[in-house]
Amino acid sequence: MEVRAYDPDTDAAGLWECKRAFERGLGENTGGDDKAAAYEGKLTDDYRERYLAWVERCVADDPDCVLVADDGDGIVGYAFVLPERLAMIWDAAVLNEVYVAPDNRGTGVADALIERALETARDQDLPLDRLVLDVDANNERARAFYDRHGFEPWGELVARDL
Repeated sequence: MEVRAYDPDTDAAGLWECKRAFERGLGENTGGDDKAAAYEGKLTDDYRERYLAWVERCVADDPDCVLVADDGDGIVGYAFVLPERLAMIWDAAVLNEVYVAPDNRGTGVADALIERALETARDQDLPLDRLVLDVDANNERARAFYDRHGFEPWGELVARDL
């Protein structure tokens, strides 16, 4: 297993498959039918193009902000730390997403991704030396993973419909 920087020329299809599974998992596993339908509904071709274009812009700023886990047969996971230029959003590094394919969970892939994500964050010039992320309160597996890696509650995110 190799954890390395994302390459838009070779990894886009694999990253998109992981991103799609990530979004579907959020919808199906952390809410009811309405949330699952909302997350599934956004996974259009237009969303794919916009997401991959945004990822390309981010890695143009910081080549290590998107990390992929490659098992030799393809991408089986990724971690996405927002580029330093976006650090002022939270005055800290932001772990936007981490995903590992179900067949690779429990194998150390997520641990390797989070360690590399922490390295990326440590290299950023930040007002606060923190790596923050949003974890759904209903995602017990993710919460346990982040607890194990020393993350702790730091505020609470609230939202409302537009």
